[in-house]
Amino acid sequence: MKSNFGFLIAAIFIVSSVNAQSKAVEYKDGNQVLSGVGVKPSKGLKNNPGVLILPAWMGIKEHEKDVASELAALGYQTFVADIYGIDQRPNGPKEAGAKAGYYKKNIKEYQTRIQLALDQLVKQGANPDDIVVIGYCFGGTGAVEAARANMKFKGVVSFHGGLGRDDARTIEAINPKVLVLHGADDPYESKEEIEKFQNEMRTAKADWQMTYYANAVHAFTEKGAGNDNSKGAAYNEKADKRSFQALLDFLKEVL
Repeated sequence: MKSNFGFLIAAIFIVSSVNAQSKAVEYKDGNQVLSGVGVKPSKGLKNNPGVLILPAWMGIKEHEKDVASELAALGYQTFVADIYGIDQRPNGPKEAGAKAGYYKKNIKEYQTRIQLALDQLVKQGANPDDIVVIGYCFGGTGAVEAARANMKFKGVVSFHGGLGRDDARTIEAINPKVLVLHGADDPYESKEEIEKFQNEMRTAKADWQMTYYANAVHAFTEKGAGNDNSKGAAYNEKADKRSFQALLDFLKEVL
C-alpha cells in the first residue's frame, strides 16, 4: 500500500512538472539586460503565492531551475532571478567569486536586482502579498539582505548562505520571517559571524529560526559539489532532503 501511494505521488509530481510552464524572461536594470526563468504552475494554489529563487555564485544553473519546477509542481508561482546580467555570466569559480564579491560589497545594487526580479514574479501572476524569497550560497546572502531591506514579502529562506554584515551598518527592524538552514560544519561561517547574526536578529526583533545539519558543510544542496567534506563544500543528501522539507513547512506556515 505504501509503495503504491509513493508511486502515485511520484506520478503526480512528474505530470505536474511537465505541465508547468517554464520560460526565459528578459527584463532590465537600466541598460543591463537580465534574463531570469519563470515557471507557472499548471494549477496554482489559492491566492497565487510566489517564491523568488536567488542563485548561487555561478548564476542560474540546473539546480535553481529544478527547485523552481519542483515548487511550481506544488502550485507556487516561481521565478529564478538573474543577478549578473545576460552577458555577465561567470566563466568559472574565480570569476564568480569576483562578481559575487562585488555585490556583497555593493549591497544596494544587489538589493535592486532582487527587487527587479520580485517585480517580474508579480508580473507573472504571483500575489504581491504572498511571496517568499529563497537563496542558495551567494543567493542565501541575498535573501538575508532582502530581509534586512524589508522588501515586500512574507519571509526568506537562506540555504548555506553568508550571514555577515558590516558592523558600520545600522540594524533596522526586520519584518519578514527569517529561516536560515546551515551546515553544522560549514567552514565559511565563523562562530563569531554566526553569533553576530543571531544578535542582529534579536536586536531587529525578527521572527527568525536557524537549523543546523550534522556532518554538512557549505553547498550541501549542490549535487555537483562532490562528497568530500574536507574541501569545505560538498553535497549531503540527508541535509538536502531535510532542508527542502524545512522549506516546504516554512512556505505552508508563512503563505
